[in-house]
Amino acid sequence: MRLATYNVEWFNALFDDVGTPLSDDGWSARYNITRAQQLEALGIVFTALDADAVMVIEAPDQNRHRDTVRALEAFAQLFDLRARRAVIGFANDTQQEIALLYDPDVLEATHDPIGHDTGKKGARDAPRFDGTFRIDLDVDDTEDLIRFSKPPLELAMRARATGFEFRMIGAHLKSKAPHGAVTEAEIMRHSIANRRKQLAQAIWLRARITAHLEEGTPLIVMGDMNDGPGLDEYEHLFGRSSVEILLGAEGQPQLYDPHARLALGRRLGVMPTSARFWIRPEKRYLQALLDYIMVSPDLRPRAVDWRIWHPLDDPDCWHVPELRDALVTASDHFPVTLDIDI
Repeated sequence: MRLATYNVEWFNALFDDVGTPLSDDGWSARYNITRAQQLEALGIVFTALDADAVMVIEAPDQNRHRDTVRALEAFAQLFDLRARRAVIGFANDTQQEIALLYDPDVLEATHDPIGHDTGKKGARDAPRFDGTFRIDLDVDDTEDLIRFSKPPLELAMRARATGFEFRMIGAHLKSKAPHGAVTEAEIMRHSIANRRKQLAQAIWLRARITAHLEEGTPLIVMGDMNDGPGLDEYEHLFGRSSVEILLGAEGQPQLYDPHARLALGRRLGVMPTSARFWIRPEKRYLQALLDYIMVSPDLRPRAVDWRIWHPLDDPDCWHVPELRDALVTASDHFPVTLDIDI
């Protein structure tokens, strides 16, 4: 079975309000790329992946006027994808949902959130992901109230052929940009505060992970964590990145992702990357490892192969010009896949 996570930059801009793909010459939300070009590129990438399930990060919007499931299933129909059924969890107001697109002949997938509803007062015991988490972020003896801008998608999964049941969590952790900050001191203060909030979200998600692992539940956590070892200058202030928190500390039951482990063990030298961004002031590209598929210890022996579909680093992508170009056109992130025997 092949599972994938894929952050599709501004997927929402490729659909009208009834979920019909806009394959026309209008501009997409990607720089200098039309909607038709991005849609065609995405069709090539999803077809090449041929995944049984894709965790779509930045999926089309869910609101009173738009329907994430309808849009994704129309996209799958347009390109005749096996992964043609979609499921979404708690909607958010960022126009960037988290959804799973999967093959219903191979898998059953049900949104199955864990935890209790907290209301605005919050709770300290890892509540439901649409709730509020209470945690002291800056050791001032005052608890902060943390909410997910993009609540993780919790799924109960079942493989139809074998009956094997497991849990899957799709996540998009993100620290806000320092909007409104002008001076360097303001930018630093806002950036540090936002990083604290992102780490608090990671702690909240890690609490759920720990509960599943202690119960012996097979678990896969995937998505865009927007963080990793050595990613920015604020990491030394906190000691650990969000990714390290999610994987688990020594003495805890741990998740495993080979790309994350390689990056953690290699502060210098070549590291795997899954995203490529244009830095306008510096006139260069920044590459980073942001996308992960983490598995519980009991699933690790079943995991056959992890792969980042990087058009410049993966030889099989590089030597297929159509796929190579499509990966660059489709998004600023590249898919990550896991082939696993379940």
